[in-house]
Amino acid sequence: MHVIALEDQPSSLRGGQELNLFEICQSLAQRGHQISLLYGRTGNLLERYQQFCDDLIKIDRYGFDRRKIGEVIEFLPMLTKISTIPTQSDSVIFSNSCHSVFLGSLLALYRKLPLICYVQSPSMSFNWQKSFGLKRVDQFVAVSQYMQHQGVGGDSVQKTIVVHNGTDLAKFQPPEDFAQARQQWGIPEDTQVISYVGRLDKEKGVSNLIDAFRQLLDQGQKIKLLIAGKSLLSVNLAACPNWTEADSEYQQFLERIVEDLGVESHVQFLGHLADPVSLYQVSDLTVVPSLWPEPFGRSIIESMACGTPVIASKTGGIPEILTGEFQHHLVEPGNIQQLTDRMNGLLNWRSIDPTLGKRCQEHVAEHFSLESMVDGIEEVLVKAMHHHSEIAVTH
Repeated sequence: MHVIALEDQPSSLRGGQELNLFEICQSLAQRGHQISLLYGRTGNLLERYQQFCDDLIKIDRYGFDRRKIGEVIEFLPMLTKISTIPTQSDSVIFSNSCHSVFLGSLLALYRKLPLICYVQSPSMSFNWQKSFGLKRVDQFVAVSQYMQHQGVGGDSVQKTIVVHNGTDLAKFQPPEDFAQARQQWGIPEDTQVISYVGRLDKEKGVSNLIDAFRQLLDQGQKIKLLIAGKSLLSVNLAACPNWTEADSEYQQFLERIVEDLGVESHVQFLGHLADPVSLYQVSDLTVVPSLWPEPFGRSIIESMACGTPVIASKTGGIPEILTGEFQHHLVEPGNIQQLTDRMNGLLNWRSIDPTLGKRCQEHVAEHFSLESMVDGIEEVLVKAMHHHSEIAVTH
């Protein structure tokens, strides 16, 4: 099978959506499938794609504003470029978001190929190009049941298969020596670590985590909060009239909160971590305090695979991960007191319930392995390719 993957920007700095596609394509290549990548903007994953892709083709535009003549003119060469994109009889187009589905639909129509759309986040707007492209999608794949129903709307639910995200269990695993790992991070033996890994955007609820953390400090807990992530969105300054433009980045907003609460000696901002494995391994808890409905939540399964339990908001696709005994680790979004109480009750799990880490690891291995995710995606792509071939033969 030949997979033509469409990506806006192959970058690990943007979030789980781009990492998912990379891991899927890499795994499919290892299974003997051919991979071609069509990308819009250069990202730090591009060099790694080169190691297994047959073709890397830059796309100048995935669409245009028909009210702007300049954009229309700039898009026209893409119609010619479509005719030069290498395809085969077993090619399948795999669009990583609704953003690229318009161009994907044009390629599918021109080359008579099946089009699959990966639904990993809600589409914020539906212009005529997205609507045109989505109507021509043969199959949708959603990362959660929540996204199956909330992803692109309309009659897409009937054409959507859920394939939960998976994580690499060979990479994300408990440390060989927990005490030594903590020493390497300079963490005292009597200090417990709470961590956050993800984007530093307002919708992620990190400010609530900081408030809850401060309450635990007030109760006399010897704890440290490690925050890993990059700020992508800005604070609404209108809601903060006493702040200046220098405070506009959300990380700066969080740092101000930490200072105002007087907990700066207990909180550390780590920036973006290309490899967060060691952070999960030295943590006692990972917290995902999202205010918005997360489509899935990669950091949850990554942390649990490392043997570190997770407390997360009961929103979006997260309840599909924290099932069984782990549903008790869910909290209502924005409920700071509930978050504080849940963290307080779980911080001492190593002495109270020492097998919890192993159970976290087993839960991920059973339900959310990288292999199971790739199996699901591969099955969808192969079925779409065979079904499309059968239709072509009958016509």
